[in-house]
Amino acid sequence: MSAIEVSGLRKAYGGVTAVDGVDLDVAAGEVFALLGPNGAGKSTTVEVLEGHRKRDSGEVRVLGRDPGKPSGDWRARIGVVLQATSDAAELTVREAVAHFAGYYPNPRDADAVIDLVGLTEKAGARAGKLSGGQRRRLDVALGIVGRPELLFLDEPTTGFDPEARRQFWRLIRLLADEGTTILLTTHYLDEAEALADRVAVIARGRIVAEGTPSTLGGRATAEATVRWRGADGPQVRRTPDPQRLIVELARHEELAELTVSRPTLEDVYLDLIGERA
Repeated sequence: MSAIEVSGLRKAYGGVTAVDGVDLDVAAGEVFALLGPNGAGKSTTVEVLEGHRKRDSGEVRVLGRDPGKPSGDWRARIGVVLQATSDAAELTVREAVAHFAGYYPNPRDADAVIDLVGLTEKAGARAGKLSGGQRRRLDVALGIVGRPELLFLDEPTTGFDPEARRQFWRLIRLLADEGTTILLTTHYLDEAEALADRVAVIARGRIVAEGTPSTLGGRATAEATVRWRGADGPQVRRTPDPQRLIVELARHEELAELTVSRPTLEDVYLDLIGERA
């Protein structure tokens, strides 16, 4: 069963095409990462799915409904964490979360949500006085307080320190374990690799690759780089079958400092978007 179904999505601004025939299918309960450089059409695609922007053409279904015709009950089933927000600045963290909880038919307990995002010590602080990373945690709290079936996360860990990012990852895994479908956009490729069941890369308004993080762009079958130190010093060999190469080399020499590596997700991503140096 699909939580998101997109076929032939197109959107232009004047004479500039931002989204040019995007197709997507996100399964219910899946964590799906949409990656792409700035200006690739990523934000426009997500805004259409959230019901915040009208499309020019294409078929779109989100939780079985057309997001271009949103209803109150449909909006109550989704959560959105925008890239930047400035609302509720005069409310305390607890007041903001409790206020937003009132918009939903079956919200989470406000204090439990505050604890989940690591803001318990700041529960009485005004939102406008929070640091950037703390404000981002509050944004996440407001996005999940309604127990959404589908959660949109737009660059959710911007401003987080490494420890806060890992805490956030644990929260996302918890939500996924509960059955929440999550559509994540991020510039942190390690985040996509750690969290996503599948990844799609968008460039110039089109999806250029889709798959699991380990197989995206042929990553799993790409040539491996084998490095070792032999009798003649450091050696490097590229091969589609590193195991066979190592067995053959080991018959003739000692392989010190042996390493085998395949392209990283970053390597594949940069090739896909055409920004390989």
